[in-house]
Amino acid sequence: MNIHSIRNEYQQGELTAENLERDPFVQFGKWLQEAVSRKVAEPTAMALATVGRDGFPQVRTVLLKSFGAGGFVFFTNLQSEKGQAIAADNRVSLLFFWSELQRQVRITGSAERVSDAEADEYFRTRPVNSRLGAWASEQSRVIPSRRHLEHRFFDYEKEFAHQEIPRPHYWGGYRVVPLKMEFWQGRENRLHDRFLFLLQGGQWTISRLAP
Repeated sequence: MNIHSIRNEYQQGELTAENLERDPFVQFGKWLQEAVSRKVAEPTAMALATVGRDGFPQVRTVLLKSFGAGGFVFFTNLQSEKGQAIAADNRVSLLFFWSELQRQVRITGSAERVSDAEADEYFRTRPVNSRLGAWASEQSRVIPSRRHLEHRFFDYEKEFAHQEIPRPHYWGGYRVVPLKMEFWQGRENRLHDRFLFLLQGGQWTISRLAP
């Protein structure tokens, strides 16, 4: 398979100092809204990179559930591989890649646990089967078979039949508080537009980076 000849030209748009918002969260919101409006596949999907307990980087895709001036929130099993990694070293990175718009956003910062009240509030909004799945999945652990997982799901389905499904104590959320945010827009001839927001002394500074 000849993959070195696979090449796309980037011509979807541009990002200039004049149309860049001064607040990175506002800029992110504009781009996310456009991704949703343009029906980008999984617009809230983001790659989450952590530092593993073995010192190696780890990366996986999670879903953004809320964002604001405080940071970017996702939810997960706190005893999972990523939960254990964050407990040992809360320095993380996020990456959004919207290929249809030829854009990406890179975020570097620290992950903090959200409150139990915030986790409870979100958990109640999940579909019933997703709530049952949170109980059934011993995330990141070795299991003997698919059938084992399905049996756990059916067992919890019976246990919580005709009652509110509570949030497991080992399930919660993290808020990634950014120190750096970079906005990248693909351009022709690989001369991409890149702007870096860096938090210094409580204020965001903005720099254009070479592609």
